[in-house]
Amino acid sequence: MFVEIMEGISKYAIPFILLAIPTYGVFKKVKVYESFTEGAKDGFTTAIKIIPFLVAMLVSIGIFRASGAMEILTSVLSPITNKIGMPGETVPMALMRPLSGGGASGVMNSLFEAHGPDSFIGRLASIMMGSTETTFYVLAVYFGAVSIKKTRHALPAGLISDAVGIVVAVIVANIMF
Repeated sequence: MFVEIMEGISKYAIPFILLAIPTYGVFKKVKVYESFTEGAKDGFTTAIKIIPFLVAMLVSIGIFRASGAMEILTSVLSPITNKIGMPGETVPMALMRPLSGGGASGVMNSLFEAHGPDSFIGRLASIMMGSTETTFYVLAVYFGAVSIKKTRHALPAGLISDAVGIVVAVIVANIMF
């Protein structure tokens, strides 16, 4: 029952948003197209500023995966995660998500191909994707783009929230599916 309700909502959510935002702008007498293009121009400028930080982050992630560190960490953590209801196959997702959204999408896609998107593993990976943040990516790219050198509490807070997101994702997936 819950799954059917969520499927019904998700079917119309994006079209609703795509219609609601411009409609709201028109009623507020905002020049919607001009605002959109101005934002796109600002986004392009920001993208150019963050390229060096993005390259550094992607190279680091590539080295981490190519070195075999991901597989070693996964094999060490799998026995523990299996006991809390988190299949070992989803450990790479939990490890990759704080590092890179693109890397996490790749891991999630491989889980979908191996187990199916409607499997427990596929659904858990999807919940993890939506429940966590790309903490290291945000720190490297966005903080770097605005020249913040001292992140102070941002890293611990981000990692704690990622851990909570993963634990809650496991709990929700086990309750719902």
